[in-house]
Order: sequence, then structure tokens, then C-alpha cells
Amino acid sequence: MQAPVAVGPTLVSRLGVVVIGRNEGERLRRCLTSVLGAGRTVVYVDSGSTDDSVALAMSLGAVVHQLDMGRPFTAARARNEGARRLATAEPRIDIVQFVDGDCEVVPGWLAAAAGHLGDRPEVAVVCGRRREQHPERSVYNLLCDLEWNTPIGLAKSCGGDAAIRFAALRESGGYRDSMIAGEEPELCVRLRARGWQIWRIDQEMTLHDAAILRFGQWWKRSVRAGYAYGIGAHLHGAPPERHWVRELRSALFWGLVLPVSLLAAGAVLSGWSALGLLAYPLQMLRLFLRSNGSLRERLARSFFLVLGKFAEAAGAIRFMVHRASGANSRLIEYK
Repeated sequence: MQAPVAVGPTLVSRLGVVVIGRNEGERLRRCLTSVLGAGRTVVYVDSGSTDDSVALAMSLGAVVHQLDMGRPFTAARARNEGARRLATAEPRIDIVQFVDGDCEVVPGWLAAAAGHLGDRPEVAVVCGRRREQHPERSVYNLLCDLEWNTPIGLAKSCGGDAAIRFAALRESGGYRDSMIAGEEPELCVRLRARGWQIWRIDQEMTLHDAAILRFGQWWKRSVRAGYAYGIGAHLHGAPPERHWVRELRSALFWGLVLPVSLLAAGAVLSGWSALGLLAYPLQMLRLFLRSNGSLRERLARSFFLVLGKFAEAAGAIRFMVHRASGANSRLIEYK
């Protein structure tokens, strides 16, 4: 990893932070402590916490914005409102670092992000390496850490933790308030369509406390991913972007079309159709042979990537049903 980038005080002072969270407890304290200081404006957006999150944020010196929970909550809406509150509190800020309340920012990241955006006016979003704080606690935490290890350089999208140029955020209209999943990549699609660039740099960014310790939590997170594929393909699936079309098709094939086809074939071909089930272990073997890392990492990635297709297909179907019926989509939470 590169050493932290040193930038002048003017650049850093133009960066503010928006933290979103609900009932994060001690994790919120660690998050806010990691970004407060040096006269930096930090906005904490609370989405109906029942613990002492609001009082804690106020006591630490953050600007607190409480969402009207009479309206449907999404992380996208929280980030948008946080950005507007930040602009009101400090109009001179032109870079906003978004952070989830279950993360803490690594020392040196804010300076690195400000430096990258300051040197490259064509870049709208910069992100670094998000790491899982406790990958040893469960295989699901480990999978999160592996998922976030994306390539360095020009990227198509970012995650929830990212530094964004205010001008680009305003120009694009911000996040889509109504999106319950996949709001960051969708914003990046619109930014790239306007000529902006997204960068992942070789720099430690945040430590995340996923706290996914049960299979049910991992399953719900995978369902949410499938829902995001459905939304993304619906909004931007046409050429040339074809946003998440491949991921959606893969989820529906492995999680719906193939098993249904095998069941239907079983009614005609009796036990011979069971041979088709070999496609799943063969796909796991293919993924295992193509992956890198330790034996445990390769086994976990290959097994859960295939198993996750069933959850992703369920999420994609849920999106299709909601879209066809006009029903309001509700947040898919795993914590």
C-alpha cells in the first residue's frame, strides 16, 4: 500500500464528512472519533435510533440531522439529506466523504482522498480499500472482506464509503432516494454518463464491522444484492451500459431456471435429471480453480458464490413482483 498522501491544509479543509447510522452503539463512537478533528465539519444522519446515538454524536461535536421517519427510509435518502445539511453548515466544502456508522476511517485516508480529487478535476468519486474488522469471527465476515478487495485504478462504481466531489453530486442529482439497494453503483452509472471518472486508489480507507455471524444474515444480504441487480438492470440495462445485466442473468439462471428445469425434467426422465445437479459442484470447482488466496478463502468464495445465487434470484424476483404490482419496496436489513 502507498503511504498516506500529504496535502495542504486548504484542500483538507474543503472536505466534510457525512456519517449515516442507526443504533450503532460503540461502533458509532469509533466512527465519529475517526473523522472529527482539525476543524472538520461532520454531519451525523440518524435514522430513528432508539439508543443514545443522537446524544453521543452531539456530545462529540458532530452536527446531527434526524430523518423524518414518517417517510420511507433508505441509505440513499440519508446520504442526500446529510449532504444538504453539510452544505448548509459549511458552504465552502466541496468534497464530501460518506461513511457508514459501522465503519471507522483509517488515518491518512481523508488527506489521500482530498489529494486525489484535488489533482484530478475529471474525477468525481474516489474510494480505497475497505476492510472487514473481524474476518476471523465468521466465514460471512470473511466473504465481505474478500468482496471489497476490488481492483486498483479506474472503476465502474464505489461502495457506501467514498469521497465525492460536491459539484458532481449536485450535477447528477445525488442518490436516488427511493432505492433500497445498489444506490452507490447506480449513482456512478449516471456520473460516468456525464463524463466523470470513478477511481479506486491503493490506500487503506475504512474498517467495517459487518457483524454477520449467522447464515440468515448472510442470506438476507444476498437477497438484497439480487434486488439491487434487478433495480440496476431495470434502470440502466440497455446498451451500452448494461448495468448488472450479467449478474441478474447469472442469478436467475443458477437460482431459478436451472433448478426449475431439473425438477420439470425429473417428472419425465425420472432419476436421470438428477445428473443435472452436478452442474453446481462443477461450477464451484471452476470458481475454486480460478480464485486466489488461502485454501479457506478459495473454498468459502466458491461455495458461497454458488449458494448465493438462490438468494440473489429470490431478491431479483422480489423486485420484479414489486415493480409489476406497484407495491412499495421495504428495506432488506440483515442486522
